[in-house]
Amino acid sequence: MESVATAGGRPWLRGGDAVLAAGLVMVAVQLVWKAGLVNRTYFRQDDFMFLARGLENGFTWDYLMRVDYGHLMPGAFAIHWALGRLGGHNDVLAHVLTLGLQAAAGLALLRLLRVLFGPRPAILVPLGFALVTPMTISGLSWWAVVAETLPFQIALPMALASHVLCVRTGRLRHAVAAAAWTALGMVFFVKAPFIPILAFVLTVGWLGGARRLLRVWALYLAVLVPYAVLFLHQLLTTVQLTRQTSPISLPSAEVAAKSVWTLLTGSLIPTSLGGPWRWQPIGEDYALAATPAPLMWASLAVAVAAVAVSVRLRRRAWLAWATLLGYFLLADVAPIMLGRIELLGPDLSGYELRYLSSTAVVVAIVIGLAFLPVAGEPRPWLRPAGPLRLAWAPLAAVVAVSSVWSVAAYADRPLGRNVKSYVETAEAALALVPAGTVVLDTYVPEKVAFPLFFYDYARHSKVVDPAARHHVTWTRRLAGPMTVPRMFDARGRLRPLRLTGTTIPAGTACRQVGGTEVRFPIPDPPAGGEQVVQISYLNGEATTLEVRMGLARTSVPAGANLGITYATLDGGAPELALRTVGGGTTCVGEIRVGVPAADETAAAVPPQPVER
Repeated sequence: MESVATAGGRPWLRGGDAVLAAGLVMVAVQLVWKAGLVNRTYFRQDDFMFLARGLENGFTWDYLMRVDYGHLMPGAFAIHWALGRLGGHNDVLAHVLTLGLQAAAGLALLRLLRVLFGPRPAILVPLGFALVTPMTISGLSWWAVVAETLPFQIALPMALASHVLCVRTGRLRHAVAAAAWTALGMVFFVKAPFIPILAFVLTVGWLGGARRLLRVWALYLAVLVPYAVLFLHQLLTTVQLTRQTSPISLPSAEVAAKSVWTLLTGSLIPTSLGGPWRWQPIGEDYALAATPAPLMWASLAVAVAAVAVSVRLRRRAWLAWATLLGYFLLADVAPIMLGRIELLGPDLSGYELRYLSSTAVVVAIVIGLAFLPVAGEPRPWLRPAGPLRLAWAPLAAVVAVSSVWSVAAYADRPLGRNVKSYVETAEAALALVPAGTVVLDTYVPEKVAFPLFFYDYARHSKVVDPAARHHVTWTRRLAGPMTVPRMFDARGRLRPLRLTGTTIPAGTACRQVGGTEVRFPIPDPPAGGEQVVQISYLNGEATTLEVRMGLARTSVPAGANLGITYATLDGGAPELALRTVGGGTTCVGEIRVGVPAADETAAAVPPQPVER
């Protein structure tokens, strides 16, 4: 390629510079492309739990070193801690961080490819794969996954590049840099301990001189061993939301085999070739791979052919593919097998691409090792490529087009729009109601956070008011006198609360209740479960009412004058019994028994949902 001179006549665009410039342009273009998808995402599911935990806790060892279902990620927890204090649900800041980390990951991989293979144009192929593969897209749309995996996708190529420089120059400072990058990766992601293993395989297979690097391996062990000890200790002692420590159990051989096969043939291989082409929505803001069976088998055939061609032409290509398979089994599959497979099942876990999102970097490196000579490698080829020399071009074009198609198919859904509307509407409602308003602390809709997984962190107080900035009174059980308690409707607005159930009419006059139990037949008795009793009363002075329904009973205060008090009981019965406790009488009017719901006929706050 002809060089282009600067004003001073010095050539700057040589072959290597042209490759670097092309790589930088590719990284920039993919950022613009992915920004459209990232900007449409919002926080989802455990994002709300992590942000709430960050606001609840100080920047302490216990907070940072918590193992969340097998994930030790103090770096990600530190980001959640800071993000919560920089605006709570600040999705704009999260998007900026996401794109910044994505840019750094692309630049880190470009550096590794240049160091490992030299500045040859062919390195743009594995770089392009990593930039467009749909393998990373579902993870890129989930903030918790971004904060955990993207720093690892930066640390891995940076550590390997430093290691390659250490082997070639013998300078220990490069080994120190590699160990530091590995340690940084460990701060964010549990797969980072595999970086030195990849470095060892790379050294033995392509760089040589493994025996001369005893000091380097000792340095890596000095990083790995303390991490392993710390991880195991925290794994076995951290109490999860289930009030138990992290479960470690192995699935049956049948379940394990099905999970491995599904993750390999339904996720890893198809997405490496531009798939999955079709997605299975999980709610409105996420999706699993749903590779059609014919395309799955076609992908498998193409993968086998590509491996066979590379092994026939390229020396030690078999080791590159064996490295990928080993990484897949140890780093991707093994953690799922040690607990999550029992919860998710082989089908759900097998098509969950976030388990593979960070593997895209390893696949890109393996593609390079399987088809490109390492810089300075003697006798890299087993035989001339012949007519196969340009066969990669149409395959790369098909993979690129398929990747764009698959990403566009993933983006063809609301993504975070509806969850953002709900959360921001609820936040606006809390800001608009008067201070002291009683709000029933129910669970948010499942599209926001699954109560089955997140327990109390799926309640409104944790999701939309984790910093307790709004001066409302949250309650989980209606008990005692209240003036117009409110609850959230399906759009995130606050409405007055009403009971859906049955009513015991007041009659022509209220009924006196004293120390002797008075029974009220319930016209349509509830079958069971938690029931709320709403009692209208008129008191000369404050008293206490004992409320009984079947075997369930509770006592609630009833204030002076005219008012309404609430009692919550578990169970159902054909009649309701009331009496006063500690003397005094009260005159009871209308009684309602039922389940709380937002009154859709009453005015909502705000009148219209916040739309984005």
